[in-house]
Amino acid sequence: MVGAGILGLAIAWECARRGARVRLAEARAVGSGCSGGLVGALAPHAPDAGAGWTPLKAFQLDSLAAAPGFWAEVAAAGGHDPGYARTGRLQPLADAAAVTRAAAQVQAAGTRWAGRGRLEVVPAPAGGWPAAPATGLCLLDDLTARIHPRRALAALAAALAARGGRIDAGRAEDERPGGPAAAVVWATGWEGLARLAAGLGRDAGGPVKGQALAVALPGVAGRPLLHAGGLFVVPHADGTVAIGSTAEREFADPFATDDRLEALHAAAVAACPALAGAPVVARWAGLRPRSATGRPVLGPWPGRPGHFVANGAFRIGFGLAPGIAGLMADLVLEGRDAIPGEMRLAPG
Repeated sequence: MVGAGILGLAIAWECARRGARVRLAEARAVGSGCSGGLVGALAPHAPDAGAGWTPLKAFQLDSLAAAPGFWAEVAAAGGHDPGYARTGRLQPLADAAAVTRAAAQVQAAGTRWAGRGRLEVVPAPAGGWPAAPATGLCLLDDLTARIHPRRALAALAAALAARGGRIDAGRAEDERPGGPAAAVVWATGWEGLARLAAGLGRDAGGPVKGQALAVALPGVAGRPLLHAGGLFVVPHADGTVAIGSTAEREFADPFATDDRLEALHAAAVAACPALAGAPVVARWAGLRPRSATGRPVLGPWPGRPGHFVANGAFRIGFGLAPGIAGLMADLVLEGRDAIPGEMRLAPG
């Protein structure tokens, strides 16, 4: 394995859980890329009764449904809490058109979600979580969860070590981290995606810069996530609330926070008045790997026998991790290829 972000660690853990000997090489440190952010919103796509419902959306739903068991086993194996909780999500409905769309989504969820979660229109709660919309209504689901990204990576690393896996951090990538006969999975983020695309003569897609912050606000860990105006407000069990994220195609410094984050913070307070006055305790900026298609890129690396790619999860890597870990372990360890077509790394 190469790359100790969420996909690399999840795949390494799944392979070790199945009895494989695993060595994971990381050029910098665990979570040094976009996986080491702050937000941790695990939310399904809005259900759609029409053509907008894709195999990727269905796969993400399956992965989110598998998340409780996945993270519980990780926590039990390594003794570290990943900060996972299925707390649900509230989305304020701003106007009559939003209420109409929500009603259609509620109906579609009955089919698309197949009993794995509930979606309903409810009165907006009092107390500024969120600001009451003009309609007085919100869309609530109980499938959305939150996870603490940095604690989750530490939990995976501990679980991997408990199963005999080895992480070599702070060393350059080598051709075969586990030796000349070992299979290699490359989960190396935006830099790896760019190298892959260049080697295949293809469009690399991103990267896309994201910025997020966290404020101190104890006592709200059990509240649902808020999704309003394109941003997430995510209460964590450590007494912080994460706010994110921007999605920037153009930027001067990929790893610096700036006025765009301050604008995001102001928008979050307007959407959720309960955040007003909460002190900022962390800011983060980084680059997310977005493929040219906007979908994950999984499968054998063309022209490199024994090498595999797991990349391009962009903003939904933590949500997809349980599902992708299973797919890649099936492929690498057992030769079973069940990767959905729209996520497959095509040869040629």
